[in-house]
Amino acid sequence: MIALEIETSRLSLRPLLASDARVITELVQDPQIYRTVARIAPGQSIDTTRAFLKATEEGHYADTDHVCAIEQGGALIGCVGVHRRTRQDLFELGYWLAPGAWGKGYATEAADALLSRLTRRAGERAFVSGYFTDNPASGQVLRKLGFLPCGLRPVYCLGRDTNLPHRDMVWVAG
Repeated sequence: MIALEIETSRLSLRPLLASDARVITELVQDPQIYRTVARIAPGQSIDTTRAFLKATEEGHYADTDHVCAIEQGGALIGCVGVHRRTRQDLFELGYWLAPGAWGKGYATEAADALLSRLTRRAGERAFVSGYFTDNPASGQVLRKLGFLPCGLRPVYCLGRDTNLPHRDMVWVAG
């Protein structure tokens, strides 16, 4: 089991809690978030958020999901995590932040802390991720983390109900 309580110089990462459902639901209903993340629907309900929280908790025990709340100054400002379908697959990194937290390096700081924990404690040697090409800030986060481009393909965005160009990225331990 991977402990998901991580402190950085400015952030706290912790496991998601059932009590986070309301705040997460409110945050992800912002079109600036759901339009940039593949699997968040516009108008996401609290029941959908609760199902996500339950699935990620179960995935943590199955070693297929490791998702953290990102807190700054005690307030939940986003999420960062990794997911894989099976234990044989590579983890895919994903993250989102409330728009008021953008441009401060929080996504990079949180993702770096999580990836470091997974490589040190669990021995993970490679990760995949990606971003919609009309969201270059997310691509910048991945490049700062050391991810390299490895493909371009259409990916369905639930928040926009369409396929969008998606830059696939990979990170391999040196």
